[in-house]
Amino acid sequence: MNQYIVIFDGNCNLCTTLVQLLEKLDQGQKFRYVSMQDETALQQWGITSQDCELGMILIDANTPNRRWQGTAAAEEIGRLLPMGEIFVNAYRSLPGLKWIGDRTYEQIRDNRYTLFGKRDTTYQTVYTADCGCASGEVGSRESEVGKEN
Repeated sequence: MNQYIVIFDGNCNLCTTLVQLLEKLDQGQKFRYVSMQDETALQQWGITSQDCELGMILIDANTPNRRWQGTAAAEEIGRLLPMGEIFVNAYRSLPGLKWIGDRTYEQIRDNRYTLFGKRDTTYQTVYTADCGCASGEVGSRESEVGKEN
């Protein structure tokens, strides 16, 4: 079974809540997690804190150069969940909805601490990633998803 690494903001209340929900749904079956504050783990994948500021990152642990970022990462996570592909495909196919989703994600990403608050401590997940993956560059968020719209 493929394993995926989710790199998220462990200081963001919204990001942490969504990771906790994903942990309950998945229970470590497909997804493992690394907070963007863990610079040692990020270095193993060739990811910088500046890369993380562009949004969450999803890495295919079996093919570490295969990566998604921002809304593309959220969509791929959704697609990998049971029945998720149906909803993601519908979301992508409705005219204008993908564009609105991208803009909404950017606004939330850029204002997440103001809108949802910042944690006093970085969230430590039970399902931490084994950081033995080969490094590679984070591509643009569209690189693995294909053409959008």
